[in-house]
Amino acid sequence: MERPTSSTSQLIHLAWPVLIAQLAMMANAVIDTAMAGRLSAIDLASVGIAASITATVLMTLISVLLALPPIIAQLYGAGRRAEVGREIHQSVWISLVLALIAILLLCYPGPIIAISQLQPAVETKVRAYLSASAWGVPGIFALRIFFGLSTGIGRPRPVMFFNLFSLAIKIPLNAVFMYGLLGAPEMGGPGCAVATSVDAWLMAALAWGWCLQHPDYLQFQLRKRFAAPDRKSILEFLRLGVPIGLTFIADVTAFTFMALFIARLGPVVSGAHQIAANLAALAFMIPLALGNATAVLAGQAIGAGQHERARQTCWVAIRLGMAIAVVLSLIFWFAAPHIAALYTTDLEVQQVATPLIMLVALYHLGDALQAVTVNALRGYKKSVVPMLIYATMLWGLGLGGGILLGLTDTFGVARGAPGFWIAGIASIWLVAGLVAIYLNAVSRARD
Repeated sequence: MERPTSSTSQLIHLAWPVLIAQLAMMANAVIDTAMAGRLSAIDLASVGIAASITATVLMTLISVLLALPPIIAQLYGAGRRAEVGREIHQSVWISLVLALIAILLLCYPGPIIAISQLQPAVETKVRAYLSASAWGVPGIFALRIFFGLSTGIGRPRPVMFFNLFSLAIKIPLNAVFMYGLLGAPEMGGPGCAVATSVDAWLMAALAWGWCLQHPDYLQFQLRKRFAAPDRKSILEFLRLGVPIGLTFIADVTAFTFMALFIARLGPVVSGAHQIAANLAALAFMIPLALGNATAVLAGQAIGAGQHERARQTCWVAIRLGMAIAVVLSLIFWFAAPHIAALYTTDLEVQQVATPLIMLVALYHLGDALQAVTVNALRGYKKSVVPMLIYATMLWGLGLGGGILLGLTDTFGVARGAPGFWIAGIASIWLVAGLVAIYLNAVSRARD
C-alpha cells in the first residue's frame, strides 16, 4: 500500500495542470467581458447573457463526456490499452448526437431568451452571438474528447498546454472579429463568439494532429479503422454519463436561477451577488482540479484491482481539499471588504457584497468537499445516487429555500440575496455530507 505522502504527491502532480487549464478557460470569459465593455453597454450586456446561455447549453451536454476519463482510467489501470481507442471511437458517436442537440438549441434559442425578456437591441446581439457559437460546437466536443483521453491516462499537461495556447490567441482573434481589424467586418459583441468558434476548431485540429502522431498515444490504436457504433458500449457510457450530466444540470441551474431571482432585487444587489458568485466559482476550481485527479487515480487503481489504494487516494484527496478550503475560507471571511473593493469602486455595491463574500467562505467549505467526493465516486463509476442527491438538495432546499428566505416573509422578513446564500450553504453541506457517506460505503464495499 502506498504511503499518504505518495498519494498526495500524485494528486498534486495531476491536479495542478488541470487547475491551470481550468483557469485558462475561465480567463477566456473574462477577456470577452473586458473587450465587450470597451464597445457599449448593449454589447457588454449581450455578451454576458449570451455567454451564460452558451455555457449552460454546452456544459450541460458536454458533461455527459465526463464519463470518459474514469472509463479510460479503469481500462488503462487494467492494462487494456488497445480498448482505449475503441472507447474513444464510441465517444465520438455519442458526441455527434450531443453536438447536434447543442447546435439546434443555440440556433433556435427562442424559449430560453423569452425567460429574460430582453430589450430588442440586446436580443438581436444575443441571437447573433448564439448563432456564431453554434459553428464552434463540433470543435469544442472534439477537443473535450481529447481532454478526456489525456486526463484518463494521467497526462493532463497537454490539456494545460492547449488551453493556454487557446487563451494566448483569444485576444487577437477577438480584436479581429469584434473591432474589425485586418479587414474583417466589425461585429461587436457577437464577434467574440466567432473568435471562440475559430479558436475551438484550431485547437481541436492541433490537439488531435499532435495526439495521433505522438508515440505515447500509439498504444491506444486510435488510428485503427474507426469502430462502428456499438450498442453495448454506448449504453454503458450513457449509464455513467447521463447521470453526470443531470447532476451538472442540477448544480448549474440552481446557481443560474439563483442569479435570475436575485436580479429582481435591483442592479446593486445583482452586482454584489455576481461578485460573490464569481469568487465562489474561482475558488471552486481548486477542489474541482483535485477531484478530477482523484477520479483518474482511483479509476486506475480500481482497474488494476488495487481497491485499498483507490480508497486511500480518495480520502487523502478529501483531507487535502478541505485543508486548502479552510485556508481560502478564512481569507474570504476576514478580507471580505478588501475583496469587494478589488471587484468594484461602487461603495454601495461593496457594502452589499461584503456580507455575501463572508457567506461564500462558509459555502466554499461544503463546495470543496462535494467537488472532491463526487469526482472520486466517478472514479468508481458511480453517478446515479449523486444525481438524486444533487437534484433533491440543490433544487429543493437550495433554490426553493432561497426563494422562501430571500423573497418571501415565510420565515420572517425577506432576507434578499443573503437568504439565497444561506439556503445554498445548507444545501451544499447536505450534498457534501451525503455523497461523502456514499463514497465511504462504496469504497468499503470494494475492500
